[in-house]
Amino acid sequence: MIPRSERWAVVGGGMLGCTMALRLAEAGFDVTVFEAGDHPGGLAAPWELDTPGTNVTWDRHYHVMLRTDDALRNLLSELELDSKLHWGDTCTGYFSNGRLSPMSSVNDFIRLPGLSLISKARLAATIAVGSHTRNPERLEQMSVVDWCTRWSGRAVFEQFWLPLLRSKLGDAWQETSAAFLWATIQRLTRARRHGLGGEQFGYAPGGYASVLACLVDRLADRGARVITGTSVTRVAGTSKNRLVLSFKNSPDEIFDHVVVTTDAPTADAICAGLSDSERSVLRGIRYQGIVCASLLLDAPLSPYYLTYLLNDAPFTAIVEMTALVHPAELGEHHLVYLPRYISPDSAMFDESDDAIRARFVAGLQGIHRQFRESSILAFRVSRVRRVFPIPTRGYSQRVPAFDATVPGLHLVGSAQIVNGTLNVNETIGLAEKAAKHLLAAQKDVNNR
Repeated sequence: MIPRSERWAVVGGGMLGCTMALRLAEAGFDVTVFEAGDHPGGLAAPWELDTPGTNVTWDRHYHVMLRTDDALRNLLSELELDSKLHWGDTCTGYFSNGRLSPMSSVNDFIRLPGLSLISKARLAATIAVGSHTRNPERLEQMSVVDWCTRWSGRAVFEQFWLPLLRSKLGDAWQETSAAFLWATIQRLTRARRHGLGGEQFGYAPGGYASVLACLVDRLADRGARVITGTSVTRVAGTSKNRLVLSFKNSPDEIFDHVVVTTDAPTADAICAGLSDSERSVLRGIRYQGIVCASLLLDAPLSPYYLTYLLNDAPFTAIVEMTALVHPAELGEHHLVYLPRYISPDSAMFDESDDAIRARFVAGLQGIHRQFRESSILAFRVSRVRRVFPIPTRGYSQRVPAFDATVPGLHLVGSAQIVNGTLNVNETIGLAEKAAKHLLAAQKDVNNR
């Protein structure tokens, strides 16, 4: 057992940081998690949607679970939550040329408007190739344009794939590797039970608020602390190979090891003593951000969990959470997410909630003619400037190492998820991998 006198800090209390902290605490370390936000969870954190007479709490961003999410479900099993998950079948919609169509079955696919039978056959072939490809390394060297046009053809690429890529990646789609689309197809395929059949997703009762509450309780049982509302401003080494954490509004603290789980630019900004090559790697990672509106409505918009938008809209897609989550979880109301993926320097981050609301409402009315703004019971906007790294060609060759050149400093962040789609399952998988690495390295040191 490692002595309790050896102190570890985890900077960032999202699912990544909290899972890392749990593994370190289980190994006997004295662990403290520092989270800048008011609640642990990061992108999976909950928030409240206030309605007349009801306070609804659910996830700040949209999340679902798959039966094949092994890393997530193993953790939930440890927390005695896996058996409590609710599973349901969902449908997908497709909005193109002013028409909303289902896209969940083979028959739906055949009847899709706007694409010829030949185009649909090539689109299906592209999805089939992506779902059956097991090694994405070669795809990582190809542009998404080259791969899509090879299998789908130029017409299908411009009509179908390009609008989706632009809505998710902005102008960065031109630099994105084919592995990005491969990872997306792989995850969607795992959600479907029979080829182009309907999807099946799951959720925890109470959303991720319940998961995080159990995780924080388990950390406390292992002697770890989670401190929220505390922003780390600097991590610097000392002459005795220890690390000093500086905070915005509290005294410095000293630790033997620090694990920084932030995005790459934040790690670059707060970590002193990194080498030029380390900083070059961190600064070379480009991110997409998100402005995501949560709407609580008095009636559903459609039967679709996810609606793809192939026409210009102020948001990337429409996600109707209560197509999966029972409205009883949400005060018998209906929860809709309207995400817009944008670059971190987009002026949209500085727009007011009222301006975003007006544009999003107009966009919804252009798709769902029956929708009225009076149906909105609550409206909140989340803004995160750096959500996921853009998977440019050859990305795996430029991933930051877990161990920094500063003794005791470790960098573990979403930039190390390679050929994935950045979901909670992959985040926990990264935490498990990194924790295993750090514990093995520490064991080697102790055995010398």
